[in-house]
Amino acid sequence: MKKPYIFALIIIFALMIAFGVYGVTCSRKSSHGNNSGGATAAVNNKSEKEYNGNITGIRHSAIPKYDTDKLMDVAIPSSLPSQIKDYEGFRVSFNKDNHTPNWVAWELTAAETQGDIPRAKNFWHDKDIKGCPVPADYKNSGYDRGHLCPAADQKWSAKAMSDCFVFANMCPQDNKLNTGAWNTLEAKERVWAQRDSAILIVAGPIYDKSDKKRIGETGVRVPGAFFKVIAAPYLDSPRGIAFIYPNMAAPGNMANYVATIDEVEALTGFDFFAALPDNIENQIESKSSFKEWNHR
Repeated sequence: MKKPYIFALIIIFALMIAFGVYGVTCSRKSSHGNNSGGATAAVNNKSEKEYNGNITGIRHSAIPKYDTDKLMDVAIPSSLPSQIKDYEGFRVSFNKDNHTPNWVAWELTAAETQGDIPRAKNFWHDKDIKGCPVPADYKNSGYDRGHLCPAADQKWSAKAMSDCFVFANMCPQDNKLNTGAWNTLEAKERVWAQRDSAILIVAGPIYDKSDKKRIGETGVRVPGAFFKVIAAPYLDSPRGIAFIYPNMAAPGNMANYVATIDEVEALTGFDFFAALPDNIENQIESKSSFKEWNHR
């Protein structure tokens, strides 16, 4: 599916959701660094990591030795501007023309969901990111400063918490989506990370040519929709799932917004989790069952 069909597909999703009939069943903690991704930590069997000095997490002993740094890489069309930067706990591909990320990727472990760092309050401009918005851009805009990597996933470290309030991690988001369905999905991800030991998450905006609205003097582009792709590659039976939400209130069951990772790739032109072995990548990207993901 090519990009000219994005808007039509979003409209179809929104209409089907409205009538309740759509349901598809179908770094690593790096230093706050330079513009090229530089995280080097690999996932090892029985690896033990400390978070915030006193929280220790031990993953499954059977976890394959995937390089988490490579798993967080996302290939995108060469026509899209992209400045890559590793923050503490997540990676950003920033688009200087849209003044929003192309995508934000992070790994969420069970231990990281148990941190006690309080939520930060200060949103900040990163002078090292070309085209990064400033606080005034969102003021009185009618849109929330929507986190892609959420603050509640970064409470294991004061630096990670501060970093996730950078405007390079934000998109203009409808308040009803931000405080409603998007927030509900974020809470589910923490439950899934606790259950599965660790999951990989990539989130980003979806733009169509008709998405011309911009806010602030910087001209931050408002997306028509958002995607999120999630993978649990360390399980004996790896699985994946994706969600697509129009940038508006999203009523109904979250299962109505499920898609496959393959469908998000077709919609965006991105390639997720390419560092996985082909058989596992195909397995997790071609199927998505909310029932399977939502079991305890």
